[in-house]
Amino acid sequence: MSSPSRFLQRLARKLRSGEEIEQSPSETMSYGEDRPNFLSRSRQAKYQIGQVVKHRVFPFRGVIFDVDPEFANTEEWYESIPEEVRPHKDQPYYHLFAENERTHYVAYVSEQNLLPDDSDTPVSHPDIAEMFDLDAGGYVLKGGMAN
Repeated sequence: MSSPSRFLQRLARKLRSGEEIEQSPSETMSYGEDRPNFLSRSRQAKYQIGQVVKHRVFPFRGVIFDVDPEFANTEEWYESIPEEVRPHKDQPYYHLFAENERTHYVAYVSEQNLLPDDSDTPVSHPDIAEMFDLDAGGYVLKGGMAN
C-alpha cells in the first residue's frame, strides 16, 4: 500500500479534475477497526476548482481554489461555529478566495452552505491572479498550478 501522503495527493488531484472517487483495495486507507475508512462517507465534490460560489446564508462569494473531501480544519475552528448551525464534517469543504462588500479574505466553507454564483461579475480578491487566469469560461488554473 502506498503512503498516506501519496494517497491524499492522488485523491486531491482526482477532486480537482472532477474525476469520480471510487473506493478500491489499492486506494483504501485503513485506520483499524475503531475508525471507519473516510472514503466510505465522502462524496464527490459538487463544485470545481475555479468555480465562483456564494454562501447560502452570509453575504459573501468567492472562487474555489482547493477542496477537502471532508472537514480538515482544526477542532477549535469547528467548535467555534454555533452548534445549531454547525455543518456535518463528512462532506466536502471548500477553500475560497472570498469577498464581501468590505474586504477580501480566505474562507473555509462546507458544501451544504454554498450555491453557484451565476452573476458573471468577476471576484476581485487580490490573490486570484496568482493562481488563475480569467477567460470567457471563467477562472482557469494557471499552468503548473494543478497537482
